[in-house]
Amino acid sequence: MRPITMPVMRIVPSLSSAALSLLLLINPVAAQLAPAPVVAPLACAAYAAGPMIEAQLFFGRNIGDALGVSEGDWADFLNAEVTPRFPNGLTVTDGSGHWRDMETGRLVREPSKILTLLADGDPATLRLIREIVDLYKGRFHQQSVALVIRPACVSF
Repeated sequence: MRPITMPVMRIVPSLSSAALSLLLLINPVAAQLAPAPVVAPLACAAYAAGPMIEAQLFFGRNIGDALGVSEGDWADFLNAEVTPRFPNGLTVTDGSGHWRDMETGRLVREPSKILTLLADGDPATLRLIREIVDLYKGRFHQQSVALVIRPACVSF
């Protein structure tokens, strides 16, 4: 496949970033099978940065119609499951969103936590991200955790 040229960076994925992000949202198995989007190293060199992925995970905090994942529950999950998998760093932001429950058709509004990770896009990293998603869904009885993965040039 011919590389896609963008104004700021050159991206060389087998799927476009948007297509891969959509695929990961609707098909969780794709996170284990699809390659992560990649930024060409030469594009990042211009910014004194290296190619990585930016993964954003959106964790709803309601269980049913009530807040079910307290700040303490979230802190415990973050410390026990996320930080050991990504000890080099991460960012958590509080959010508030809504989504349509596919079973009832109702619009559900709920507080959320948005986790941002900057990491290598290798299969091992994607597997760790999938583990976090699956553990959260199981522990807190969630229908889904939204996942968006983008190529990025990163410098620390």
